[in-house]
Amino acid sequence: MDFLPYMKAVGTGKKRNRDLTSSEMKLAMRAILDGEIYPEQISAFLLGWRIKGESLEEFSGALELFDEYIVPQPLPNSIEFGYPYDGKVDNPYLIFLTAKYLSDFDLQIALHGDLWQPSKAGTTLKEIATALTLPENVHFYDRADFFPALHRLTLVRQRLGIRTSLNTLEKLPGITHSKIAIIGAFHKPFIDKYATLFKDRYETLAIIKGNEGTPEIFSKCSVIIIRQGEAEEIKIDPQDFGIEDIRSKERITPQHSISQIQNPSQSLLKLAKLNAAVITYIAGKTKSIEETYRLLNEA
Repeated sequence: MDFLPYMKAVGTGKKRNRDLTSSEMKLAMRAILDGEIYPEQISAFLLGWRIKGESLEEFSGALELFDEYIVPQPLPNSIEFGYPYDGKVDNPYLIFLTAKYLSDFDLQIALHGDLWQPSKAGTTLKEIATALTLPENVHFYDRADFFPALHRLTLVRQRLGIRTSLNTLEKLPGITHSKIAIIGAFHKPFIDKYATLFKDRYETLAIIKGNEGTPEIFSKCSVIIIRQGEAEEIKIDPQDFGIEDIRSKERITPQHSISQIQNPSQSLLKLAKLNAAVITYIAGKTKSIEETYRLLNEA
């Protein structure tokens, strides 16, 4: 394939760069996923695309193509969670504690992950999920199985060493055909991107400005809930629920993360209950976060 025109579109500088059409993006991304071009060309394209800035049409075209490659595994009553593939640095994955408080609400938790992707060198969800005995309502999907074509780009991305546009696209692959998705974001531009890109793919999309860009609440944050085009924003502060700030400022090892999940402190369990109360509200299972949190504590 003559890939040069696509590289020129994203990599010839501010004056001559241009956005690709949806069809062009599908052709370019298909060549990348099918390994029809050299790794150097893949790296150059991904770097140029990120620097140029992604258009919604480019993102949508790539997502539509991804749907052709992904092996779906429908899971009824599920919520798909979008964790970043570059991992967590400071705190454990709270979802494995939160999940047990969601089982009584008939909610299945769909998680997905892969080997580490740049740029943040954190502990990946895959490292933790494959080391634990998962609760019955937690389902982990390995990208090596459901999207092997993107999985095969891991080494190229690791060698490139920086965040690319794929970091945005891979957050919600839609494997389980869930009607509800919860995604994490930290910077406002990404919140806007996720809202625009994913809102029409789910009946309910929630974006949590959470810890390390994950869909987890460790401290004061905003939660944007989009239901059928209508957005609601709520503010959550754990201190309002009597929960102390337990965020770590030191890098956490996978072993330490697993240890905290298997032997949680009371403060960590309270955070898990608060997250569960927020998730049930997002899913429409409860009407009040405060009342649900109180009932979970009493139980």
